[in-house]
Amino acid sequence: MAVNVYSTNQTSDNLSRHDILAWLNDSIQTNYSKIEELCTGAAYCQFMDILFPGTVQLKKVKFNTKLEHEYIQNFKLLQNAFKKSQTDKVIPVDRLVKGRFQDNFEFVQWFKSVFDANYQGNEYDAVAARDGQQVGATTKPTNRVSPAVKKPPPQRQPVGGAGDSGKVEELKQQLNEMRLTIEGLEKERDFYFGKLRDIEITCQEYEQENLPALKSVCDILYQTEDGFAPPEDEVLVDNGEEEEY
Repeated sequence: MAVNVYSTNQTSDNLSRHDILAWLNDSIQTNYSKIEELCTGAAYCQFMDILFPGTVQLKKVKFNTKLEHEYIQNFKLLQNAFKKSQTDKVIPVDRLVKGRFQDNFEFVQWFKSVFDANYQGNEYDAVAARDGQQVGATTKPTNRVSPAVKKPPPQRQPVGGAGDSGKVEELKQQLNEMRLTIEGLEKERDFYFGKLRDIEITCQEYEQENLPALKSVCDILYQTEDGFAPPEDEVLVDNGEEEEY
């Protein structure tokens, strides 16, 4: 069904990251500013909807997520779309979701070649297809052409204060982005901790059966790094209670 591409030497290898981002943003009406943002897998899912309609359920795609397990879910949808369209490629999900530039740049270069080989020129409303969701980093107001509307008086500031105000706003924006990132990491941590806790409870339920496989799981679960030692204030005495100092 798909025209497969196994080498990009004669196609998108010659494109810079700026060329790739321009192609992405123009094709599916997004605001990506860095190649690393493609680690969510959402853009590829939408491109597959363009190339092979029906291979991806866009309603299941998480377009604006900062959680790694949701990145993985997006790539699962993409791999399933590859299977349906007979696109011969195993997605290196474990590397892509880490958000490193080189891994994501190599993959998008290959994908651009696949797109060029299979695109039929059909019209496609990308924003409507994803129910109006905006995707990618929001550009700063100074980089966008704004309509000539009346601005509130505080925007006009004395010389010397405008620069400081701009820096403050930029720092506020960075702080908000960091807070969102931290919240996402905390949710991801809690998600995986819950999974580990469920595994631990299951192991404890079948502990008396002495199953070798179960013992191996427990060994992995309680394994610590070399040199790790519990804090002194948590050392247990013989009666099983914490020692008080």
